[in-house]
Amino acid sequence: MSEAQASQPAATKPRRARGDNKRLPRGQHGGVELLLIQSVEHLGKPGDVVEVKPGYAYNYLLPQGLATVATEHHKRMVEKHKARLLEIQKARLASLQAIADSLGRLSITIEANANEEGHLYGSVGPADVANALKRESLNILPDQVRLHGPLKELGLYTVKVHVGQEINAELKVWVVPALGEEQPAPTKSAAESGERQAEG
Repeated sequence: MSEAQASQPAATKPRRARGDNKRLPRGQHGGVELLLIQSVEHLGKPGDVVEVKPGYAYNYLLPQGLATVATEHHKRMVEKHKARLLEIQKARLASLQAIADSLGRLSITIEANANEEGHLYGSVGPADVANALKRESLNILPDQVRLHGPLKELGLYTVKVHVGQEINAELKVWVVPALGEEQPAPTKSAAESGERQAEG
């Protein structure tokens, strides 16, 4: 009787494992189909339906909460979630494009101290452009303003602004002499230090 009791658990364990395998949807190659909840390296990203060996499913993916059974219900839920994410992405792109269109129609003016030849005593950099845009109620960060180098002369410039994603805009920037009282020209060392700060 003790022998029968000892053999009973061993006989029921394989049956339970085989029963569990039957509950999981079978793939085309004899494995089981699971729906990934989280990214798994070398396997897939959330929402992917993957086929894996039963042991990998039972011993790792399911206990760790990395995957779930790929039922039709779960697949529909994932598709709805993907569709919602796609809508959010489209709305974000439309919003970024609207900002880019606004920037393309805009012309901003930045005042700077310059000599009679139009050379600036300092320079105009991305932070100056971003501050000028802030006055126009456009929140653009300095690192979104793409200059090849600081602007060192009076004039009209076309400046590229990276709005986000793959969307860029071209902005017209006028650098004009500062209005107000005539200011004495700074010493050479002061002018040079201004340029270094703008380039740094």
